[in-house]
Amino acid sequence: MEKVNLKDYRNIIFDFGGVILNLDYQLTIEAFKKLGLPNFDANYTQLSQTALFDNFERGEIAPIEFRKGLNEVFGGPIADEELDLAWNAMLLDLPVERLHLLNRIREEKKIVLLSNTNEIHVEAFESNLKIQHGQNDLSNYFETVYYSCRVGMRKPETRIFHHVLDSEGFSPSETLFIDDSPQHIEGAQKVGLHTYHLRADKGETILDLF
Repeated sequence: MEKVNLKDYRNIIFDFGGVILNLDYQLTIEAFKKLGLPNFDANYTQLSQTALFDNFERGEIAPIEFRKGLNEVFGGPIADEELDLAWNAMLLDLPVERLHLLNRIREEKKIVLLSNTNEIHVEAFESNLKIQHGQNDLSNYFETVYYSCRVGMRKPETRIFHHVLDSEGFSPSETLFIDDSPQHIEGAQKVGLHTYHLRADKGETILDLF
C-alpha cells in the first residue's frame, strides 16, 4: 500500500464521506427498497446520479423539494422523517483516530475539506459529531470546509476544484487531493492536482497513508 510523503505537499484537500466518515451506500439503497422503491439503486449509485440528487448536492433545490421529488418517484406520500432516515442510512461512524490524524497533519500543512453533500446529510452528521465528539462542526479540523450544496458546484466538475484552489491560494503543484471516487480523482487531475485514490471499498483508510 502506497504511503503519502507529507514533505511532497504544502496543502491537502480531503474528501469527507468514505475518507473521513465511514459510508455504506447499500444501506440507503436497502432502506429505500423497504419503503417501497425496489429500483432505487437504478436512480442512485456512488458513480452516477439522476438530476434530482445532483441538483440537491449543488444546493439548487431545498430539502423540501428533494423530499417532494422522492415522493414523486415513490408515488408517495411518505413522511419526511422516513425519507430522511432512509437517506441518512448510509452515514456511519467517524473514527476518533482519523480526527486525531487530521489534527497532527494540520500542525504541518494547510488542509481543507471538499465534500459532495447536501443539507439533510450535513444536519445529520453534524448532529452525530456533536454527540460522539463534542464538536458542533468540522471547522476545528480544517482551514476551510467546502460543501457542494453551499458553493453551488460538485465534484468532479473542474470549476469546484478551481474555486477551492483560488479561494485558498493553493498551487495545484503543491497540493494533494484525496478521494475514494475515481471520477472525482479524474476531475482533480484535470486541474493539475496531485491525487490519491483511497480504496475505501477495499478497507483502506487515511490511517494507512500517513
